[in-house]
Amino acid sequence: MATLTIRNNCPYTIWPATLTGGGRPQLGNTGFQLAPQVSSSINVPAPWTGRVWARTGCSTNSGRFVCATADCGSGQVACNGAGGAPPATLAEFTLAPNSRQDFYDISNVDGFNLPLSITPQGGSGPRCTGTSCSANINSVCPSKLAVRGSGGNIIGCKSACVVFGEPQYCCTGEYNSATRCQPTNYSRIFKNQCPQAYSYAYDDQSSTFSCTGGPNYLITFCP
Repeated sequence: MATLTIRNNCPYTIWPATLTGGGRPQLGNTGFQLAPQVSSSINVPAPWTGRVWARTGCSTNSGRFVCATADCGSGQVACNGAGGAPPATLAEFTLAPNSRQDFYDISNVDGFNLPLSITPQGGSGPRCTGTSCSANINSVCPSKLAVRGSGGNIIGCKSACVVFGEPQYCCTGEYNSATRCQPTNYSRIFKNQCPQAYSYAYDDQSSTFSCTGGPNYLITFCP
């Protein structure tokens, strides 16, 4: 069992969400509202593979619960097993049972909507350290990748894979290997802003972190 503590350091309300992978049951809390400077904790049974992200600009003005970024399409605050629509900055985890080796990372492979950090609380190992994407990538997002809010401001930055769907950006087809799938001018924009986060699918070397000893984790939005 591990505890994920999710903290909102943003100056506005966000709506974090969770998605369990591997065909396993969803957590009891798959989405909730989090006011500024407030934290909420979720107990996660190990083994667990899943992701945490946050939605922004949510409302029920249309009669359904809808978010401006990373909406999961459930029409509710809870995502109920649905993932967030890109762009979404992801905190990804593979938690092992019996204090064996956990893996975690921050991913901008699906684009970026909010800065975030992951901080292990306890645990050990040479890569058992905090990882952060604290820059606001929206501020340097190319217009072709930008998602704009109702006021015209950029509220999210999609990845080139999401926008263009081409194999060299998505690491698919003939590019589906670490040797063939290399950084692109688009992925480098994300990497330059957030060197510790995944910027494309095979961006493993600088982006994967691990701990043994069964630590808990603090996930902070707008660190």
